[in-house]
Amino acid sequence: MIEPVRFLEKLESLGVRLFTGVPDSLLRGLCSHLDELPKNRHIVGANEGAAVGLAIGHYLRTGRPALVYLQNSGIGNAINPLLSLADEDVYGIPMILLVGWRGKVGVKDEPQHLKQGRVMEALLDSMELPWVVLPRNDLDEVERCLHDAIETAVSRKCPYVIMVEKGTFTTTSRKETAGDDDGRPSREEALQCLIRALGEHTINISTTGMLSRELFEHREQAGRGGSCDFLTVGGMGHCSSIALGIALREREREVWCLDGDGALLMHMGTMTTIAKHAPASFFHVVFNNGVHDSVGGQPTSIDVMNIPKLAEHAGYRLALATSALDEIEQHVATMRDRGGPALLELKVRPGNRSDIGRPTRTPKSSKREFMAALGIFEG
Repeated sequence: MIEPVRFLEKLESLGVRLFTGVPDSLLRGLCSHLDELPKNRHIVGANEGAAVGLAIGHYLRTGRPALVYLQNSGIGNAINPLLSLADEDVYGIPMILLVGWRGKVGVKDEPQHLKQGRVMEALLDSMELPWVVLPRNDLDEVERCLHDAIETAVSRKCPYVIMVEKGTFTTTSRKETAGDDDGRPSREEALQCLIRALGEHTINISTTGMLSRELFEHREQAGRGGSCDFLTVGGMGHCSSIALGIALREREREVWCLDGDGALLMHMGTMTTIAKHAPASFFHVVFNNGVHDSVGGQPTSIDVMNIPKLAEHAGYRLALATSALDEIEQHVATMRDRGGPALLELKVRPGNRSDIGRPTRTPKSSKREFMAALGIFEG
């Protein structure tokens, strides 16, 4: 396995001065050490495409390639700037993409990663991007790999992809996922309190990561099944769009979007679309712990923003915030009284239980059950 500190030292010796991207669980050890760099040298992007844009700007001003890190599920966000801007047939911008390879064939992973993992090699080849798999053990081989990657990127004026397999980097004990007890409730506590306040007749769309896992486990323990819950297990940042698509056609029931701060930032422009079409049945809850919790607790940029004011300026009818469990029920009642679109920011502390489970139903079976609960039956 590779020590992240040594890996970063090699990159810096080869002239890499900017590190930007969206955190990934396979790169957790590396991301933890990147957090220790000065903030002008390490920038967590709102999404992967934005990180590619940062790398383009860095090269234009310095003449040096940057490193963009991401999970392979985020390649979709990056394809447009990679091919329409950075590609050697357009502007020709060298950069290194360090990509965590989730769902690689033969490696057990979650359903949402399997297709992406299986098609990665063909996808990169179709994009005509040079790529390599990072060696896992020999530091000399790692150094040669990095040297060749940067040399190729600079000489061809193109992005170069380095794929990272599971177990390549050593992990770190610097970050604990439990979070400090600073008076804020845990996300799981706030979620359970919210679900009690909502009752049994709402449609709930939950975001990628731990929140969906906690919702599924809560339903299982309560013996209620959660047929009206749609778990957005992939496609980070699209939970609110899915909820909007349902709310625009739902005549009877409320639609509650259970979002996270990192996911909200990833495709924040959706808030204006929600406000423009303004379904009265749409309610938006953002669980804000300030970090990318599922992939190692790296900070988001949410701390520079007031989420309720953002929602109000975007055009929501109402926006509230609390970190007190005993205020959630009243806030839900107020939102229902005013009508949607309305937003509630729940300020929670980072972390989760170490023994939190994963959904045991397949995405396809969950989809069928969810649609049936809404009265829609596929042929």
